[in-house]
Amino acid sequence: MADTVTSSGTTRSLLASLDPLLRTWLPRQRWFAGKGRPVTGFTPVALTELLPPEGRLGLYHLLLRVHQPSALGAEPHPGDCYQLLIGVREALPPRLAPALIGHPDKGPLAGRTVYEALYDARPAEVLLEALRTRAHVGGLRFERDPHQEIREGLVARLLTAEQSNSSVIYGDTFILKLLRRVVPGINPDLEIPLALAREGCPRVPAPTAWVHAELDGESSVLGVLQPFVNGASDGWELALRELAKGEDFVAEARALGRATAEVHTALARALPTVTLGHVQLESLVDGMTERLEAAVQAVPALRPYETGLRSAYTALADLAAEGRTWTAQRVHGDLHLGQCLRSPSGAWSLIDFEGEPARPLAERRMPQPPVRDIAGMLRSFDYAAHSASPPALDWARACRAAYCSGYAEVAGRDPRTDPVLLRAHETDKAVYEVVYEARHRPDWLPVPLSAIRRLTTSDPI
Repeated sequence: MADTVTSSGTTRSLLASLDPLLRTWLPRQRWFAGKGRPVTGFTPVALTELLPPEGRLGLYHLLLRVHQPSALGAEPHPGDCYQLLIGVREALPPRLAPALIGHPDKGPLAGRTVYEALYDARPAEVLLEALRTRAHVGGLRFERDPHQEIREGLVARLLTAEQSNSSVIYGDTFILKLLRRVVPGINPDLEIPLALAREGCPRVPAPTAWVHAELDGESSVLGVLQPFVNGASDGWELALRELAKGEDFVAEARALGRATAEVHTALARALPTVTLGHVQLESLVDGMTERLEAAVQAVPALRPYETGLRSAYTALADLAAEGRTWTAQRVHGDLHLGQCLRSPSGAWSLIDFEGEPARPLAERRMPQPPVRDIAGMLRSFDYAAHSASPPALDWARACRAAYCSGYAEVAGRDPRTDPVLLRAHETDKAVYEVVYEARHRPDWLPVPLSAIRRLTTSDPI
């Protein structure tokens, strides 16, 4: 492995040769957040040579700021920073054809082939070896828990189902999640699992190792290695399979509610909690109202429901004005069935504590009412039910009830006993879903719209 950052001259030359290729390749990646706006330029943040390109195989680690025009009405933005792993070969074997980025026609890589290195086992294994040996390479710092062993020789394979990030599985032992859009500061995807590990919470795999680098003067997490739950079933896929067979999901939903409550309880012990009074609730409601107003402008189909939706927020504000308070704590932040794994023994785990990547990091690290996670899971049952034809509405209702009951068994309180708070958070989530589906998956728009209609009725739960 190389142990130096490339010189500034080499960085400029290499980036100039990659520029036209990346302008085409980046917007096609599922994890690229700036879709719909042209890429106008790049600024290198750091370029680190992990394997010298003079050999049969070269490997660069690149932190790259991508410049795009700001969205209409948005504040000017310095550009998102992305983490790229660029492999270099003379030519790609057929198995790596999907990884092709292109062929530079100038610069230090002219005549070579550059590609997404994570598709290739050897470059991915370089990352694991760096974590195992706690390497410091240029500005990259590879760290690990000294109490956990990382064996040599584990074969890497890319998990191709990722959305906002990329994951590599090593043997059947570890999974490395690499964050694609990197922001400065403490990332909850490492912070929260470490805190839960200190509490001995078995519902979240304890981090084994991680890599970080400095970005804008702050340490930033680039990736986290955790134990791989071999043979685990993704909660979303499991729910869809049971639906397709005509089986209910009540027992699993109840167990998932218990698991969620265990995580919330451990987080309340591990990290600070706060009390939300009138002032804090007013700010929370203002944010929900602003998102609703923006959503109505973006998706006209919401307009007939605006008054009813707004009432979910004003009802919460009224309770706060009367002196009602709530406790807020660190939560998952983006909980749904796809963020849950069931092991072959039947135990549920929660994963991916990054929160909603589109939201600012400071917001994702703020204490929230635990009901925010609960609302996300209730919406997820609704989505699963709508995958059936006709939609399995009774299935969803049974799962929602079982999940809340399971949560109450551990937490000592049923989320349904605070219907105003639950309705406000589920409404906020459904409004977000309407905007997302209208922009990205119009065929799915009827799913959140059906929830919007329910949430404006007198009995939305």
